[in-house]
Amino acid sequence: MHAFDVLGDPVRRRILELLADGERTAGQVTEVVRAEFGISQPAVSQQLRVLRENGFATVRPQGTRRFYAVDPTGPADADAWLSRLRGFWSQRLDALDTEVARGRRPAPGHTTTRRTTP
Repeated sequence: MHAFDVLGDPVRRRILELLADGERTAGQVTEVVRAEFGISQPAVSQQLRVLRENGFATVRPQGTRRFYAVDPTGPADADAWLSRLRGFWSQRLDALDTEVARGRRPAPGHTTTRRTTP
């Protein structure tokens, strides 16, 4: 599965946001996701599995609990793909910044009139 297919699901994105704050148990993730999305515990487990199998999350068993954390591999793959486009956007944003800094100029031959309120 492509990194952006994984990230395309709002539940998986939310799980990653939770894990970005630090390691969490499966129960902690499930509690938040169930409250916010109204999905079942097995559905949350399925989303955690997709994240794990696609390099976005790691799991560490400790006794009967499973601790999940972000695996930097998945986000790095997405970032590598985006890096090809980053130069394209940087050039355009730099050009926009220049135009904003210059201020808005009227088109040649166009006169600007201000409306006054009575």
